[in-house]
Amino acid sequence: MNGADAIIKCLEAEGVATVFGYPGVAICPFYNSILESEIQTVLIRTEQNAAHAASGVARMTGKPGVCAVTSGPGATNVITGIATAFADSIPLICITGQVNSELLGSDVFQEADITGAVESFVKYSYLVRNAEDIPRIFKEAFYIANTGRKGPVLIDVPIDVQNAAVSRFRYPEEVSLRTYKPTVKGHAVQIKKVIREFSKAKRPLICAGGGVLLSEAQDELQTFAEEHGVPVVTTMMGKGVLPSDHPLYYGMVGNNGEAYANRAMNECDLLLMVGARVADRAVNQPDLITRDKVLVHIDVDPAEIGKNAGPTIPLVGDAKHIFEDFEKEEFSCNFSEWLETLNGYRDTMKRKRNPNPAYVDPAEFIARLTDHMQEDGVYVADVGQNQIWSCAYAKVRRGRFLTSGGMGTMGYSIPAAMGAKVAAPDRQVVAVCGDGSFQMSMMELATLCQHHIPVKIVVLKNNYLGMVRQYQHFTYQDHYSVVDLSGSPDLEKLASAYGIPFLRLSNMEGCDEIIEAFLQEDTTMLLECIIDPMDLV
Repeated sequence: MNGADAIIKCLEAEGVATVFGYPGVAICPFYNSILESEIQTVLIRTEQNAAHAASGVARMTGKPGVCAVTSGPGATNVITGIATAFADSIPLICITGQVNSELLGSDVFQEADITGAVESFVKYSYLVRNAEDIPRIFKEAFYIANTGRKGPVLIDVPIDVQNAAVSRFRYPEEVSLRTYKPTVKGHAVQIKKVIREFSKAKRPLICAGGGVLLSEAQDELQTFAEEHGVPVVTTMMGKGVLPSDHPLYYGMVGNNGEAYANRAMNECDLLLMVGARVADRAVNQPDLITRDKVLVHIDVDPAEIGKNAGPTIPLVGDAKHIFEDFEKEEFSCNFSEWLETLNGYRDTMKRKRNPNPAYVDPAEFIARLTDHMQEDGVYVADVGQNQIWSCAYAKVRRGRFLTSGGMGTMGYSIPAAMGAKVAAPDRQVVAVCGDGSFQMSMMELATLCQHHIPVKIVVLKNNYLGMVRQYQHFTYQDHYSVVDLSGSPDLEKLASAYGIPFLRLSNMEGCDEIIEAFLQEDTTMLLECIIDPMDLV
């Protein structure tokens, strides 16, 4: 057995089913060894998307997704995907090939200090010096990636280490890292303090972030909210914690959130922030969530608590465990008057639109699309105006809503949807993007075709980088700069070139019929929706 064989044995021991990547000489021993395994390999068309696809797997399975690329430009290309995962706390194992150990630091062909380059964007990184260390390193890497605040771990493996003999392979059963002991259980005293505040509150509110989904605490949070009549709002990354039509769900908060959700945040007297970073996109004025209210901040990462807003009650721990502990506590409450107030806000403060009837109304289209999707369908939104429309109008029932929140990485949706479909082949997966973000990952149409991964793709086409154009419209009074997408391909011909069925919707006439045809078969299909270039979110 050599080092590459040992890596494959480690992945098998962790139950890895798929590796996304792009080969090169420095990672060839790994890709040679994987041929002897049952692990599926997916050749993506650019390395950044290998990490995005692995992210899709991780978000659907709750286990680290895996990608493997070569040294130099292969490794540097994957950095954006790693940073995207890091910003949203997605567990990844990123394996990079590296030049021979004795050549490190001599600037040889395709050498890059990738462990140094990703230092700001990983939970941890390894440069493997000895093939005998591979089992320990991989066991630690999977543990680090998927515990505490989850995130990507990079393992850089020189080609000579991949080829070196491993005298004895033994995959560790346990991990014990003296300096890494993440807190899972919440402190009992703090939990009792929170319950006491609930018993005194008149206007409580739960704001759920992506950490609730990462800890798979949706059911526990919903049970708590329903039993005690506590309203819930979410950050962008928390969308889907409660079904969109749940009577206790009051929408997404933040700059692009619902006005009534933000008003609920302002007027509550007890705010339970759980699994959310209190970042600027959700809370652009942190002092507002501490003014005239009790702020409880629950997060598995103690570094996030108090970073942007000082909580009244800090509570470190995993959301699932904490809500389970909440259920063991008894308190009496009646928040019916508060819920009545919020229902009034929801009825009177809904978004108002005046769409151009000559085009597809993206808001109405997205609402109808998700009406037609299967209940457990997976909706993957890209970045830009399409993301904001998706957050506002996509309906999540028993499915998932995936997007790039913290980094806001354009081109995320297609490869992430690919990974989600690989991880959950029986579920309907739809990627929604703009024509700008589509062109950042349209090369992955080849991957979908080659590996028979049936993902539905919607392109909201307005011939602009719509979100930047909108910003320039308001900030620079329509003085547009570098946002015109003239020269974009004919999507019907592009789809034909890949042998992918194509549909076009030019206005709302026949919308439901087109959507039904689009979703009918479990095959890859491209739907182009022509939207008003001047439409605003």
